Amino acid sequence: MTEQSDPQPATASALLAEAMTKSGLLWIDVADDRTWPAWHVWDAGAALVVSGPGEQPLPWLPPEVRLIVRSKHTGGRLLTVRARTNVLEPGSPQWERAADLLRASRLNAVDDCVTRWAAECTITALMPFDSPLESPGAYTAVDHRTPPARTTATTTSWRPWHLGGRGEERAVRRRLHREEKAARKAAKQRAKLRKKRRRRGGRWPEL
Repeated sequence: MTEQSDPQPATASALLAEAMTKSGLLWIDVADDRTWPAWHVWDAGAALVVSGPGEQPLPWLPPEVRLIVRSKHTGGRLLTVRARTNVLEPGSPQWERAADLLRASRLNAVDDCVTRWAAECTITALMPFDSPLESPGAYTAVDHRTPPARTTATTTSWRPWHLGGRGEERAVRRRLHREEKAARKAAKQRAKLRKKRRRRGGRWPEL
């Protein structure tokens, strides 16, 4: 991806801050891996993310990553920026502030998540720098499409119940119903022909 020069860094910085503040979701593009979605909190020029057991899955992040920031209105790509990663040390003032901000934004927390984060999880500050690699009016031709990530999720052992059955099951039932209906109709026609033959005194061969 070719870096784009930014003639108005202040404007780009304001756009980045506005996009980060209005949207709680960004994508982290990790070299030699894939692009990971992550919810975050924007604070003083850094995107704060928490990952680990019970939280969003993220890989080990190298010293530098790329952040793809989405538009709040369209959900599409708005900016692509380079960012430095800084793993915060539990108990430090920076970690305490980040944990408080993340806890306030964390949905459906049912435990003392701050204590759990200190023991089991990682809080990382992603700090954008330099001019955007992509911005409105200066996008690369790459569409950033990637295959779906592999997952252990499966429905081979149990499939949710569907009212009226699934599409393929309904199709099989309809086919069997048509075949059964056609067989009954053919049986009735053969019975009528036998009766008609007997009334005429003839002998009806077995069908």
